[in-house]
Amino acid sequence: MQIYNTLTRQKEAFVPLEAGRIRMYVCGMTVYDYCHLGHARMLVAFDVIARWLRASGYQLTYVRNITDVDDKILVRARDNGEPIADLTERMIDAMHEDERQLGVLPPDREPRATAHISDIIAMIETLIERDYAYHADNGDVFYRVRRFERYGALNNRNPDDMRSGARVDIDEAKEDPLDFVLWKRARPEEESWSSPWGEGRPGWHIECSAMSTCCLGDTFDIHGGGPDLSFPHHENEIAQSEAATGQKYVNTWMHAGALRVDNEKMSKSLGNFFTVRDVLKAHDPEVVRYLLVASHYRSAINYAPETLKDARRSLERFYNALADVEIIEGEVSDEFAERFTRAMNDDFNTPEALAVMFELVREINRHRENAAHAGALAHELVRLGNLLGLLERSPETFLKGASSGINDEEIARQIEARNAARRNKDFAEADRIRDALAEQGIILKDSREGTTWVSENR
Repeated sequence: MQIYNTLTRQKEAFVPLEAGRIRMYVCGMTVYDYCHLGHARMLVAFDVIARWLRASGYQLTYVRNITDVDDKILVRARDNGEPIADLTERMIDAMHEDERQLGVLPPDREPRATAHISDIIAMIETLIERDYAYHADNGDVFYRVRRFERYGALNNRNPDDMRSGARVDIDEAKEDPLDFVLWKRARPEEESWSSPWGEGRPGWHIECSAMSTCCLGDTFDIHGGGPDLSFPHHENEIAQSEAATGQKYVNTWMHAGALRVDNEKMSKSLGNFFTVRDVLKAHDPEVVRYLLVASHYRSAINYAPETLKDARRSLERFYNALADVEIIEGEVSDEFAERFTRAMNDDFNTPEALAVMFELVREINRHRENAAHAGALAHELVRLGNLLGLLERSPETFLKGASSGINDEEIARQIEARNAARRNKDFAEADRIRDALAEQGIILKDSREGTTWVSENR
């Protein structure tokens, strides 16, 4: 298995620290708001990676943290006039709901920063003892960046050319502008914890160092996250963790690619900012997941109406191939599984893996007259799709309208409204409803028994 390592900037043969076992940590959500599409990109990418590592026979321990204390959380809770715990619990529940919708399996462990305050304090104390950190005059504790000789290696940066990446403004109490905060002195009426440096709360970067090493040990196999975390967050994690433990922190660093909307960076100021739940109100979750899986995890993804249409058409090709075929186990050529495995073992090359699945579709369509063979090919297609978190529904369920972005209940309501309009001889309204459904791919069929519907793509 070859994995691209951000630290070395090349693909490497992956060899776990312990034979047959992999320990992986991925930076999760800061739970002050609903998950957006960029979060979905990261969540799905590492879900596919976790699925494949397990399918490859590894015993995987997958840890993805929750940041439940942070400047943004404090500001949002204050603005909402609600306790911090109420805000974070609500957002965590919403995050889990979004994950389930997208077919993202839960991690093995999901530590929260507030449950590791004692571990965070202990790590900061060690850094102070080793002269990598200092208690400043303003009450904060800072990390001495220039004390760590390998700082900047992950991002190939020279400290002299850097700007501070802390989430707060540069503090005059710092010895060096590059230094970043480990512990923040509490402001009046802020959530805080007791520490040797007074009441306060942890900085963002130290939280992940403490949680990851507590859950996985001083050194572990894989650390992942979104594209914006490589600097400064992961750079700071390396500096903190290795200074505190004296051990190499992580063997392989992985970063998901960015998500863009209509080829623009997603931004509230540009009006192209979408939460996962808003997107899923209008689009089938599997269509969204397919869009996120179809690109290599390190590549940028463009989210736009045409890319969603392409994703829907691709899924329809799969489900149409499975329709009217009895999916049964049977003998098929090993070629498909072997090529799929080679693709996934080449740095989780999902585009190439999907290409193998499309070849299976062509084989199913060629052998439809041979029910047993077509059924065995269909079984293999479903098995491979499931490894990517796809094709987990029946063809009938998907093709009957899920791919149109409108659910069965809404279609039924529209049909009843049309029937009511026809009874009232409001034929213009009845035609309007029919045409509106047709625009979404739903074709109505009237008969003596009533009105039924099909997807135009079936």
